[in-house]
Parts: sequence; structure tokens; C-alpha cells
Amino acid sequence: MLIGVPKEVKTHEYRVGLVPSSVRELVHHGHRVTVQSGAGLGIGFDDKAYRAAGARIAAGAPEIFAKSEMIVKVKEPQPAECRMLRKGLLLFTYLHLAPDPDQAAALMKSGCTAIAYETVTSPRGTLPLLSPMSEVAGRMGVQVGAHCLEKERGGSGILLGGVPGVHPGKVVVLGGGVAGTNAARTAMGLEAYVTVVDKSLDRLKQLDEQFGSKLYTAFATVDTIEKLVIDADLVIGAVLVPGASTPRLVTRAMLKKMRPGSVLVDIAIDQGGCFETSRPTTHADPTYVVDGIVHYCVANMPGAVARTSTFALNNATLPFALALADKGFRRACAEDPHLCNGLNVHAGMITHEAVAMALRRRYVPAAEALRS
Repeated sequence: MLIGVPKEVKTHEYRVGLVPSSVRELVHHGHRVTVQSGAGLGIGFDDKAYRAAGARIAAGAPEIFAKSEMIVKVKEPQPAECRMLRKGLLLFTYLHLAPDPDQAAALMKSGCTAIAYETVTSPRGTLPLLSPMSEVAGRMGVQVGAHCLEKERGGSGILLGGVPGVHPGKVVVLGGGVAGTNAARTAMGLEAYVTVVDKSLDRLKQLDEQFGSKLYTAFATVDTIEKLVIDADLVIGAVLVPGASTPRLVTRAMLKKMRPGSVLVDIAIDQGGCFETSRPTTHADPTYVVDGIVHYCVANMPGAVARTSTFALNNATLPFALALADKGFRRACAEDPHLCNGLNVHAGMITHEAVAMALRRRYVPAAEALRS
């Protein structure tokens, strides 16, 4: 199979779909890989490194999209990239279609086959291709939140860990999944006062057993969330409903009761965000203020630590990329129902139920779509 790796074009996105070692593995399996010139510079790999791994270097993205059978990316295709998609092309990347009807319409119109990292599952019910970036975003969420609490960033001037004789900052993490757990772990490492809110008692018990008395847990109700958020210095939104839009758990009315200079970090912004006042931002202009509350809603947070993120992502995606290249997407999806759960769009049809519901589009089961 001919596999293409274009340079990411989203604002301040430095990650790349394949690192040289992944290219070498695909070439070892008998596949051809074409990488756009400069695609790996953001993580420290020049064209020479990709050539040494067996890749061919292409000058621009049009050639990559026109000639490849499978495109491996990181972020969802931007409008200019969507216009280069075509029938028969396999796209393997993050998509986050639920809050992005324009992208969904463009993918459907193109006739391409699109497999989304974020909805591929595992036998344990986890999301193995989303987890690495959730780990990164969770840890980064506290890091950027602590920075936003500084006065020159518009924050209240609180040091999360406090000092002897001064209370630590209060951190509330909404969601106890991978991102939330990593956020809580990092906040505890800074010696903040940390509470994780989740609607699963089983998950709260697991967190209690894992962290003991260092972590406080709370069952998610409207009343509990409101009380905790109003009293928080930093709120991390880490809620995920696979494939679907994120529920808005923090209302604007709650913001009006928070201490001015408090901070909201919305890790869930890729799926629409879990704060009513959330809107996507970029690394170039990451924050804005609503009712005195600082919002950080960067839609590609892990792109700021691109080298770590790219290696972590490749560790997870490479086995699936190999399966798709070795077998073709039809056979690979037929043999692996967990990979098939990643199929979001095929031949103009939405093939993931949660995505279809969020977009209010007709849902066609993946198996049926692949037979058509």
C-alpha cells in the first residue's frame, strides 16, 4: 500500500502522523511511504531522517493526497485538506466529528473512508488511540491552569501548592477517565487540594483505592458540581462520551458565583467542551475571559509538547496502521471489531451511531456500509 504523511496545517500543530521508526516498520512490511517535506521538523526529524527510514519525500500536500491510498495524520483535516480528499482514499486520524458538522459534510461529500482514532476501542472497553493524548492533555491541563492562575495571565494570583501557613489552591476535575486521572495525579503532585467528580461509583472507588487520602472524590450531580465549581480555583473539564458531543456541566450562572481570576481548562473542547462558555482557541491565542473567569480551551493541547505526544501516539496507532496497510481496511475491519468501531465515514455514510446522533444524520452500521 502507498501511505502518505502530510505536514499538519492546524495552527501551532507540530505533531506528525508517523515518526521515522514507524515509517521503517511499514516499509519492512512491504509498503511504500511518502512524507511531505518538513513534516517532521516540529519534533526534530528532518527529511534526511525519513529518507533513511525508507520514505520518499514529496514537496507538497497535493501530491500526497492525490497519489496515496492511505493518509495517516494527527489532527482532523482542515478545509483545504478536505478539498483534496477523494473516493477510495483511506483517512486515518483524529476526527472529532460530533461538534463539527462542516467537516462531516466535507468527508461525506468526498466519498473517502475515514477511521477516527478517538472511537477505536479495545477488548477492555477503553479507547487505546485516544488514551495517549488524554494522558498528555490531563497532565498539561494542570500545568497550563497553574500558569493561567498567575496575575499577569489574568488569574487570581494563587500558587496551587500553597506554602507553609497558606492554604493550597483547590482543583476540581470533572471526569475520572484517563485525562481526569492524569490531571488529578499532576495536581496532587503540586500539592493542591484535589477533588475528582464522576458519575460512576465504581470509578470513584478505583480512584480512592489508587490515591487514598490524597484525593477527594464526589459523585456527579448538578448540586455537587455547582458547589465544587463555585469554590474552585482551577476547574479541569475532562468529560468524554465516545463519539458524541460533551455534556455542558458548568453553566454561565455558575461562573458568576466563582471567585474572579479562577480558571477553567476545557480538555473536552475537541468534542464541543463541557463548559457552557467554552469555545475553541489556539496556542497562538489560548485564553479569554468571561465574567472574570479565565478560559483555556485549546483544541490541540498535546501539540504544544509535540515530540512527547507524537511518540506516544505512534506507539498506539502503529499496530492499527500496519493492520490497515497489510490487509486493506475492509478485511482489517471485518477481522477486528474494535478497529471497525473507529470507522466514522464511508462512501458518504456516517457509520458510527454516536456521531450520527450528534450530527442528526442517518446512521448506517459499519458492516452494512462496507458491504454496499
